[in-house]
Amino acid sequence: MVTGAVHLTTPAGWALRALVSAHVAAIAGQPVFAGLYLTGDYDSLRWHALGADVVTSVGGLQAIAAVVVWARLRQAWPFLTTAGVVAAETVQYFAGLDGALWLHLPLGVTTVAALVVQFIAVWRRPLSRKEARDA
Repeated sequence: MVTGAVHLTTPAGWALRALVSAHVAAIAGQPVFAGLYLTGDYDSLRWHALGADVVTSVGGLQAIAAVVVWARLRQAWPFLTTAGVVAAETVQYFAGLDGALWLHLPLGVTTVAALVVQFIAVWRRPLSRKEARDA
């Protein structure tokens, strides 16, 4: 069954959906690489660091797409939620570089959960232009 969320979504909305999907796929590998490292596969730390770079880059692209959705579709929530996720990822990135695992690990779990919720939201709601309301 096809829902209204699919039919009403604009190209800007589809771009955001694609980037949020890529972001979720990229971030899903991070706990795997970290877990492998913690079990003694020390090469996995390099993969975890590379994954952090990929996640951060995709997050930046997602932020750009969210700005476009806000400007073109008059929907601020994708930008606001993306800004929160990207801010958390940035703090987490630098906490990992600094070795502050007391912050890096719980913030990583929170960031993955927040991004999964955002993924569900962008795929459930139509990303179409909101008409200006008469005052």
